Amino acid sequence: MKKKEDNNKNIIAFFDFDHTISKSDSFLDFLINTFTKLELFQGLIFLFPVLCLYKLKLIPNWNAKESTLKYFFGGWAEEKFRGCASFYSKQIMHNIVRSTALEKVRGHIIKGHRVVVVSASLRSWLFGWCNDHGLELICTEAVSEDGKITGKLKTKNCWGPEKVRRIKEVINLEDYSYIYAYGDSAGDTEMLELANEGYFNWKKISRRER
Repeated sequence: MKKKEDNNKNIIAFFDFDHTISKSDSFLDFLINTFTKLELFQGLIFLFPVLCLYKLKLIPNWNAKESTLKYFFGGWAEEKFRGCASFYSKQIMHNIVRSTALEKVRGHIIKGHRVVVVSASLRSWLFGWCNDHGLELICTEAVSEDGKITGKLKTKNCWGPEKVRRIKEVINLEDYSYIYAYGDSAGDTEMLELANEGYFNWKKISRRER
């Protein structure tokens, strides 16, 4: 049987970002810090039918995300979008990060564990923060064509089963003697099931041998 004590370097921890590491949704916070209140209100009115369909589970989350991206950023120069997202990631996003979550992340790093953020949010505004804290990142990415943002997603929305598929695409889990996972929603269920030790809303829900 594999045990946690085998080798700290053979331990990996997966963290969801939104509402797990963060106190609120990073996409919404990015919008709030990029647009005026009037622009946000106009966007809410325009997107209201799409958001209602999403809340009623009549359209998938990726569809609502693409519609929102297209409305607010469709046609933006990729350089402008990346610049705004990077500034937010490095200078503003720390305001929504839970101090207790950051302590937990740092605790894993100090012990020599590999730490990976696995999120449905976009690389554009997560990468800077993750990179500054020495974290790997698996997430959703946006499409740009001819140097402009289209609003389409380059990858599938990194949510639910897609989180596990993306993890296994780049990480051989058999290399690790013990796996931690942290999440807060139904979109993290499959990732939590990978773990020897899973935490839902910071409460331990499982501890088992794989």
